[in-house]
Amino acid sequence: MTSAVTLDFLTALASSAGEEIHRQRHQLDIRFKGGDELVTQADVAADQMIRNTIRQQFPHHHILSEELAPDATTDHEHLWIIDPIDGTVNYAHHHPQVAVSIAYYYQGSAQLAVVHNPFLHETFAAQKNKGAWLNKEPIHCAHTDNLRRAIIATGFPYHKDNIPQLMKRLSAVMQQCADLRRLGSAALDICWVACGRLDGYYETVQTWDFAAAQLIAREAGATSGHFHEPPAGHNPEIWSDNILISVPALFAPLQQLLQQADQEAE
Repeated sequence: MTSAVTLDFLTALASSAGEEIHRQRHQLDIRFKGGDELVTQADVAADQMIRNTIRQQFPHHHILSEELAPDATTDHEHLWIIDPIDGTVNYAHHHPQVAVSIAYYYQGSAQLAVVHNPFLHETFAAQKNKGAWLNKEPIHCAHTDNLRRAIIATGFPYHKDNIPQLMKRLSAVMQQCADLRRLGSAALDICWVACGRLDGYYETVQTWDFAAAQLIAREAGATSGHFHEPPAGHNPEIWSDNILISVPALFAPLQQLLQQADQEAE
């Protein structure tokens, strides 16, 4: 049932969307969703381009995408999860950490994934049970086994209504780990774990922010999960609250560290 969808198709799709957002970056029409979430005309144009191409090739597949179908249901046999620009704030400020994220799910499980940074010319990709690649070269996560040597990434939400808890987590990580990074793109944070540039990543995001990158990380040998278990009945591959992705040896220590920080914040 999945053979008609190929990694080459996803890669070409992400590359075309990357070219589109590259062209539009110098004349941006910036607005704000919900009062504070930045969005540009390029987000919408790239989303539409990706959706149209998928619809032409796979008219019966369902699509969840940030701009044009953010409320689409996810319980479908064939599901595409798209973030046309992950790192829109970076994009609007001409920072290079920007990605097009495309994932194909079959029966609730990620099968193919591409995260493409058109400004740094880096394309991360993965196929379930086949491996992960950066610009077609195999990648693997780091082998870090000491929390105090670990570089951890995270991000912060637009709606900062729980600053004490966020700061408690941040403080715990800064005290127990070597250092922290914030790229401004969840997809790239996770891909950097996959290729060994980072040792771990935690955050609560939207499904489209991590749907592709988590498969890339898993196929690169990283452990992907949550530091608080998803509610019963929810697909953990799509549940985007309290996600944690790290090198295998540090997953349990980071999980415990973040759980303890939350307990102290209560």
